Amino acid sequence: MARYRQVNNLSVAQAAYIAGLIDGEGSVGLLRKHRGDNRQLVISIANNELALLEFVLEVIGAGKITNKRSIAAAHKQSYTYTITNRQALNVLEQIYCFLRTYKSRRARLILEDYVKLTPRNGKYSPENKYKREQFIERCMGIKP
Repeated sequence: MARYRQVNNLSVAQAAYIAGLIDGEGSVGLLRKHRGDNRQLVISIANNELALLEFVLEVIGAGKITNKRSIAAAHKQSYTYTITNRQALNVLEQIYCFLRTYKSRRARLILEDYVKLTPRNGKYSPENKYKREQFIERCMGIKP
């Protein structure tokens, strides 16, 4: 059985800084890993400064950093920090009050409804599946 790392408790300064990174270069959304999968909560930050994302990973204590594929040789190498599901929910709880863009409205909706509409076993009754699809549409409909 997989063992998940705990998300660290962030200081006010750390939470505000990470919220700024997410507002500027990140995303908060409900995404699929693979076609046919249920959507899951994902927070990501893209940047070409690996040291910055390593700092985020160290401060939060969970998540992962991956290389992004370069389209052209002239482009610099870039990276993405990603954290998902309940760990991402814990991060959102800590940074929500510092978000200033449309991502704040998405985060509020996720914090209010994600847990009650996402069973841990991934099994949905027809009624729950309908409610979850409505939630996803409302959440992802919040755009800049």
